[in-house]
Formats: sequence, structure tokens, C-alpha cells
Amino acid sequence: MSEKFRLRPALKTTPAYVPGKPPKAKEGLKSYKLSSNEHHMDPLPAVAEAIEAGGRTPASYADPAVAELTAALAEHLGVSADQVLFSAGASEMLKALFHVAVDPGDEVVYPWPSFEMYPQLANLCGASHQRISVDADGRHDLPAMAAAITDRTRLVILCSPNNPTGPALRQGEFDEFMAQVPADVIVVLDEAYIDFCDAEDAADGLAALHRYPNLALLRTFSKSYGLAGLRVGYAVADPELIMELRKSILPFSVSASAQQAALVSLKHSQDMEIRAKEVAGLRDELAAGLRARGFEVFEAHGNFVWLNLGDRSDDFERACLDNGLAVRNLGDGVRISVGPAEAMQRVLQVAGDFAADGGTVTDAGAPDKAEGAPK
Repeated sequence: MSEKFRLRPALKTTPAYVPGKPPKAKEGLKSYKLSSNEHHMDPLPAVAEAIEAGGRTPASYADPAVAELTAALAEHLGVSADQVLFSAGASEMLKALFHVAVDPGDEVVYPWPSFEMYPQLANLCGASHQRISVDADGRHDLPAMAAAITDRTRLVILCSPNNPTGPALRQGEFDEFMAQVPADVIVVLDEAYIDFCDAEDAADGLAALHRYPNLALLRTFSKSYGLAGLRVGYAVADPELIMELRKSILPFSVSASAQQAALVSLKHSQDMEIRAKEVAGLRDELAAGLRARGFEVFEAHGNFVWLNLGDRSDDFERACLDNGLAVRNLGDGVRISVGPAEAMQRVLQVAGDFAADGGTVTDAGAPDKAEGAPK
């Protein structure tokens, strides 16, 4: 860290966000970026037109209240408008939740590995970390997370489906966990990938809001709606919490193009659902193909799969890069985002060759160092 300026000591132990690597150009091969959990399909024509229309008046600020989109989303979700707040991606809303809840010395409980901004923001708030390792199946260890809550805990974060490991929380275990959380401790349920989840017993955060006033849902248009580059995230929570979060969200953070694109996307939600099912189908085929080649793949409910490769993660990443594929090497495993069918076939080809060379690891155990992806 620079000695030229008076900077906060917390920066010494706070890593910067590291984005997914781009693919290497390989002669004769089309390259694919499978390292950032992006939606690989082109936008719907109506959405593309909305983006263009929203950018025609760049000299004017966008609506700071995001009023039209807020009303439309509230109706779509079946909640009141005062329960919804938009931000520049879910990451800004996550930062706002830390700002309104956490002071130096407070505790934050979160699973690990999961989204890398959880420890980053805890560090920057001066909080103590209660980082609870996922279990051997890549799932939240909810009993251990509940046991970690103390009278200093101010924020608990859950991620369902969990990025990068893949499993979604089950309704029964979620309700049992929430019953153990003090009513004044905010629980953030990060559902960035919820639209790809097809598990019948997955926890329903939206339905749980009326039962748990301390629950805040974190969602985004980046993933299933394919608007990652426009930065449209939102929270759904108790109106009193939403009112306080407004103090921490930057004004005009959601651009006019982003608001219009999200509004039109909501009108085409059925098309989004069809696309999400197509992505989920590709994900399941990829997971099955990898398992058939001897790889350990956790239950996957997002738009990605996790290979529990342990210390062979670097080798697998190099094998992918040599074949025009960029994947996310997270230290103890590799996360592969779902892409076009031809990209998934190439992943399976690389995986098969890797396994044939003795590279498969099926007993690496639960990861403990990996990090997540932007929202």
C-alpha cells in the first residue's frame, strides 16, 4: 500500500475485486468468456431498442426516483412500491446495506466461498468477520452460521443459489435458520441467480418477507435478464429499511438507458423465463457431462457450475485457456459460466482430455479460499 498518503489501515487486508479473465485468442478457434456469469444470449430486439432510446438525451439526468420502473417491478413482484429500491447493480445495494447496518467493531456473518464483496465490504466497514465455510457439498452450513451470531452481529448474509458453489437454500432449512436469528439483526438473502433455480424445495425469499421483517432480498437484472453492462440491481425489504437505504444510494445511479431496458425487460418476463430455462438446461447438461468424466460437481442452480478441483485448479484453467476458453479459477476450484452449446461442448472436450491425463480430482473436500463474481 502507498506510503505517500494517509489511508485507512483496513486497506492493507482488503483485496481489490479481480474480474474474470478474458479468453486468449487461438488461431482457428472461436474464443469464449465463461468467467463472469454473464448471459450469453443477445438481447431481445425490444430491449435493444429501449437501450438506444434511453441514450438519446445524455445531457439530462435520469429519474432519480426510478418511479416508473419501481411501480412496474412492485406490481410484478406483488409488493408495495415502498418496499422496492433500485441501485447501480446489486453490488451498490449490498454496499448500502453494510453502510446502514455495520459500524466498526460490529460482526458480519457470511458463508464462504461466496461473493467476494462480502469480506471486502466487511473490511471497509471495520467489522469483524464470521466467515463460515460451506459444507462438503458446497452448501451453507446454516447451523454453524446460526451459532456464530452474537450480540455484536449486525448483518447476516445468505446467497441462494450460492456463487460460486451452486446450491440453493432449501425452504425448511431457511425457515429453521431464520427462527434462530434475533429480530433486530438484518438478514440479506442474495438472490442474484434465483431465476435459474429449478429446485422444487428452494427457499422462496419473496414469500418470506411478510414473515421476517428483518429480511432483505437482493436481486439484479444482470443475470437472467442479461443487463449486466447497464447496472440495474434492487432490494425488496421492509419500507422502514428501504427508507434508510435511500440515504446510502448514490443519486442518479441508475441511468435512463438502464431504467428503460429494465422496464421493457419486465414486459417480456415470459421470454426471460424461457431463456432462463434454456440456460438451466445447458447447465444441467454440462454438469452431467463433467460428472460422467469423473469430476466432482456440486448441485448447480445458478448459470454456472463449480468444479471442486483443489490444487489442480491452475492446471485446468491453463488447459481451458489453451483451448480458447476463459473460466474462473478461484484457488480451490474452478467456476464455469454457462455459454452457448458449442462452448459447453468444448469445455467437455477439454475436461475429458484433462481427466485422461490424470487431472481429475474427486475428493478435494469443501473449498475455503474461492471468491465470487460481480452482480
